[in-house]
Amino acid sequence: MSDHMVWLVLGVASLVSALCAWRLLHPVSFWYGLGFPVKVLTVYFTWGNVAAGCGLTRKRRRLRWTFDGLPVLGNATITVASLSHKRKLRRVAIAKPPRLGIIRPCKLGFRLNVRLMDGQTPEDYSARLSNLAHAWRVHSVRLTSWKPGRVTLLATTGDPLTTVTLPVLSEGLLRVRVGVLDTGSPWVLDFTTVPHWLNTGATQSGKSTLVNALITGLASQPVALVGFDLKGGVELTPYSKRLTALATERAECAGLLNDLMTEVKRRMALCRTHTVRNIWKLPEALRPISVVVLVDEVAELFLMAHKGEKDEIAQTATQLLRLAQLGRAFGVYLFVCGQRVGSDLGPGVTALRSQLSGRVCHRVNDPETANMTLGDADPAALVASRQIPASMPGTAIVIGEDGRWYRARSVYVTEEEAERAAETYADLTPTWAEITTTVEPISDEELNTLLPESAPA
Repeated sequence: MSDHMVWLVLGVASLVSALCAWRLLHPVSFWYGLGFPVKVLTVYFTWGNVAAGCGLTRKRRRLRWTFDGLPVLGNATITVASLSHKRKLRRVAIAKPPRLGIIRPCKLGFRLNVRLMDGQTPEDYSARLSNLAHAWRVHSVRLTSWKPGRVTLLATTGDPLTTVTLPVLSEGLLRVRVGVLDTGSPWVLDFTTVPHWLNTGATQSGKSTLVNALITGLASQPVALVGFDLKGGVELTPYSKRLTALATERAECAGLLNDLMTEVKRRMALCRTHTVRNIWKLPEALRPISVVVLVDEVAELFLMAHKGEKDEIAQTATQLLRLAQLGRAFGVYLFVCGQRVGSDLGPGVTALRSQLSGRVCHRVNDPETANMTLGDADPAALVASRQIPASMPGTAIVIGEDGRWYRARSVYVTEEEAERAAETYADLTPTWAEITTTVEPISDEELNTLLPESAPA
């Protein structure tokens, strides 16, 4: 091998090594400096073929130079000169791809607008996101927003849920950052926007870790935490210093639900006295303390061991449902958890589920629980929930304030960390007397006129 070839090989090897080191040591600058420009050229130059393969093109008639058809039998020689005399300018149907906008880089990938062609809808692109991800050699493509005649696509080159290092953070009253979405944005549980949540997941799926993160974030806020733990108190008792009330038996749960409903009736009377629709329109000096109700293993509230428990279960289901129906306006919010939530538990569960607009589905053991959690959302969310690997605990499918579904992963918060947060902010725990509004509650008759269909069948 000549000296020039040796130096050429050494130079190429050095360049490749430098690029690999750059990508490993500082992936963000590598993406902006080299990866993104290469990806832009790839997307633009291959868009015609990609759009055709995904069925996103439309036929358009355009003027093109064409040749007449020349049937040939046997051996024949056709010269360029003979073809040139048969060229004609004609209107022919060609496949026209949608027009791409300017591709803009972001930390995790790139974002671009696509102009819809005649007859296309955003659903046409939602059904082809997996095809686009494979064609562009990226981890995933999401349809993040749309306007009349235009959709915005977000492509991520890697999975942001592989490692979640963001700390749990309180982002204002009743707002807690608990993890990361698959778009790279923070995952925030906001009770002021989505007041009630259903959190499902099998053992070791990360369901309890999400509760730990939520308690850690709410502990420093001026809110009351009320717990229902039907596992004998083993889940929520470690945080009892920050809990205003904790019920661990069904009878205790029924009594605590009655107390909460009585407080809601008092707050209704208070708002009626001051002619406002909710407590947030009251003067700050009169505004009651917000209450976040944490329910662990909700199925235990509905399971019946013998027929003697039927009336107690019906009463508990009715009170919990009414609390979900009325709670938002009067500062009472629900975070309901369960390993298994199915329609076989009774109509009370189905009625309650309809009031819990926020949904979090971790890895589950049966399709019925996933269907109860996500069944009224995009069918693609159900498919994604069944693909959550056991090796990524804390990963879940989330439906939040915008009504779309996302893959998300909560920050890993141990029981010890959540317990330390509860002890640190134990002095912020309001007593039941501080929660209670000193107003005569409305009567049950008045409540029934407001909620004639509140009780489950």
